[in-house]
This record gives sequence, structure tokens and C-alpha cells, in this order.
Amino acid sequence: MTDAMGDESELAGRRDGAGKSTEAGQGRPEESERGRGTRGEEAEGRGADGARQAVEDEGADGYAEVNAGGEVLEEQEVTDGTEADDGKEADSGGVVEDEGAERRRRNAAWRAAGRSLHRTSAETTPAQWLTRLAAEGPSVYDLDEAVDLYGNGIVGHLERRVAELLGFPEAVFFPTGTMAQQVALRCWAGRTGSQVVALHPLAHPEVHEQGALGALSGLRTVHPTRAGRLPTAEEVRAVGEPFGTLMLELPLRDAGFVLPAWEELEEVVEAARERDAVVHFDGARLWETTAHFGRDLPEIAGLADSVYVSFYKSLNGMSGAALVGPESFADEARVWRHRYGGGVFQQHPAALAALLGLEQELPRLPSYVAQARVVADALRAGFEAAGVPWFRVHPEVPHTHEFQVWLPYPPEALTEAAVRQAEEAGTALFQSWYAGSAGGPPGVAVTEVGVTAPGLEWTADDVREAVAEFMESVRQVLREEVRETR
Repeated sequence: MTDAMGDESELAGRRDGAGKSTEAGQGRPEESERGRGTRGEEAEGRGADGARQAVEDEGADGYAEVNAGGEVLEEQEVTDGTEADDGKEADSGGVVEDEGAERRRRNAAWRAAGRSLHRTSAETTPAQWLTRLAAEGPSVYDLDEAVDLYGNGIVGHLERRVAELLGFPEAVFFPTGTMAQQVALRCWAGRTGSQVVALHPLAHPEVHEQGALGALSGLRTVHPTRAGRLPTAEEVRAVGEPFGTLMLELPLRDAGFVLPAWEELEEVVEAARERDAVVHFDGARLWETTAHFGRDLPEIAGLADSVYVSFYKSLNGMSGAALVGPESFADEARVWRHRYGGGVFQQHPAALAALLGLEQELPRLPSYVAQARVVADALRAGFEAAGVPWFRVHPEVPHTHEFQVWLPYPPEALTEAAVRQAEEAGTALFQSWYAGSAGGPPGVAVTEVGVTAPGLEWTADDVREAVAEFMESVRQVLREEVRETR
């Protein structure tokens, strides 16, 4: 890796509005107070990188883009600030671009690519989903049983399966993780008598839920740390006011899918207990933490008083989530689920897809984590060989099968290069890129990389070759942009 940016830096620097990142590649964000949690924007519901907002439903115009974690991203692209009608934007020369058409182009390219590190359920058509559920469903549930009604039948079967897997007495199915977590924190507030929740400023309720904790439940949050990692035991003990619940997101996605060491997690939980607080795990991706912790799911989940898990983020299901906890807690959660409108009449497609994910994807997650580490090493080697002036793969050794990559170029140029690589070479190495944190150096963009079943077929050489191909596409895009500005 070279120290000088050289000609490529000059090309990249000609684009205004280039993204910004966190610490300039120095040190691990787990050890730095300059991580992505240094902004005041997160608590206002804006994305941690300031350029995207994850939502739990459809993307704008129905042309959703999906990140490595399987979440839909609603892109907030910036032109010169002149907006046209009907979802179109005008550039500085008065030329109107159809953003919907461009988004369709990107999605079509990535879906049609023959090679990818990761595929999500969002890339599946309704016909493909229904065909798969009918063909594979009998392996996990008797499809001749009556349909579920308001949570019985297959939904109840799924709840019992999840409770058993996580080692809890009860599990409650929810249509969305946002609802599950809102209910969990609201229930604990009533039981502890405290409306204060201690959590990270990059946690999902702070960044991606539009201020729902305060708006719907009157809850207030405090932040034990703003570093790009989960809080330490000392930081939990040092919170300046009482709190009823400590919420820990495992892994902390917006900081790079990072996890603490097992001993550190135990110490943090104990520190919360010392303060008479309960512990809730945002375990949307808890399924994929076993390799890092070296523990099974019941032991990991058993540290907390309640846990939320997702069925689509790690398990590639259709939708839905579950909340596990003590029996009385689960009974109360069901009451609040109904009050929040979550008592859906029938949910058998989502429940069946979740059961298939538990059967098929859950056992494979450790192999995805192992392959992600191979891919991360090969990406570094590829960037070095391509002469990239600065880059970062974060964490250096991925904690899960998902991680971040940072490059010193405008996010728009990197996204365009990724689309062209998919269109021209049939390789989807990366997808959308976004501006980094406002607290970091200028001109750095970030993307999320996930490695699932398709990525198991890649060798380290395949990754390095794809990086070389991608960087050539980046250089071509930047050259074109320079010519356009002359």
C-alpha cells in the first residue's frame, strides 16, 4: 500500500461531495473513540454513514437495493439539489435522469451476474419463492396441516423451535424485528420501572427506527460509549445515571459487524447486573456469532434476559423475527404485539421460510464465516497488487461472515464500477457504496461485503482477479468523469 495517493487520488478528488470515513485506517475501531459513532446524527434516525437509511419494508419506487446483511437500503443520492418531478432529478446542466431506471439497471446487473459472493432472498421472484416453499417445505413441516390463524399452527411450531435452539422457555413470532425490539424494551421498562435504555449510538433503534423508542414508548436512551465497538464493563459502570435495560447489538452492524471477546461480553453483562439492569440482546444476526465466540447458541443467548433474532438477515428467510424470554415476559410481549398491530391473520409463508433457514442455512453459517476470512485476506492482497493508494478491510479478521471495505474514491464512481463489472464480466464483487462518516478523512467510501453459499465457490485467486478487474473499472469511470469536467 502506498502513502501517496498519486494520479488516482487526483482523479478521485475532482468529484465534489465525496464521502468521508472514520479513522484513517489507523488502529482498530474497537480501540478508538473516533469510530463511526462520533456523530450526533445517529440518534436522530439518520444512517451512520449519512448516505443511506435501512428500512424494513420496500425500497423507494419498489426498486429496492439490498445490502450484504439482507436489509433493504433506501438510497439518498445527491445531485446539485435540483429535483424534478416523478422521481427524476435534474443535473447541473438541466438534464433529467430517471433514478428509478438507474436503480433498475443496477439491480438487474447484480441479479444477472453469474458470480457473486452473496445472494439474498430479496433477489428471489414470487414464483421462485412459492416453488421453493412447496418443494422443500415438507422437509420441515407438514404442508397438509391447516393454515395458521393469528399465530397458531406453523407459527407456533416455529416459536417452539426457536425457544429450543436458544435455550429459553418461550419465543414469540413478530412480523418485523423493529416491532419485536420495541416491544421487548417497552416490556422491560415497565418491569424495571425505568424508561432509560443504555445502548450504542449506532444500534438499530438509534439509527434505523425513526426515533420510535421515544415516539411510541416514551423511552430515553443513554450511550455508554461512542467508540466503534460495543461498550466495555468499565463504560457501563461509568454511565452517569440509572438505566433499566442495557441493549447490546450482536454483532454491531454499523460499526463493521463487530463483536467483543467472549470474556468481555460476560464482563459487560455482569456490569449491567451490578447496576440492577436487565440485559437485552439485539441478536438479529446472533445466529452467526458462534464461530467468533466459540460457544453454542444457548450459552450465548443465555447471558441475556431476552433476545431478538431475525429470520432473514442471517438465515435468508422471507421476513419475520422472534423474541425469546421468560414465560411471563413472552405473555406480555404477545399482548403488546397485538396492540402494535402485529397479530397478523396468516403468516405461514414467512414461518415456513424461517424453518427452512433454520434447517438449511444455520448449519452453514460457520463455513460462511471461515470463507469470509479467506475473502478478506484476498481482497487486501488484490488491492495491494492493484496499487490502490489506501484501503481498509474492517475488521481485519471478520468477526462474522459480513464486514466492511473502505476505499478512497467517490461512492458514486465505485457503485458505477461495480455495476459495469457485473454487466460486462458477470461478476458481482461489490454492490452499492456509500459515503463514510462525516468525522473522518474526505474522499473515503464504504461498502458491506457478505459471504454466503455462492461465495464458498470462490478461491483466493478468484477474489484477487476480481479486485484487479474492479479497480480497472474504477479507473475507467474516473477517467470518464475527468473528461466530462473539462
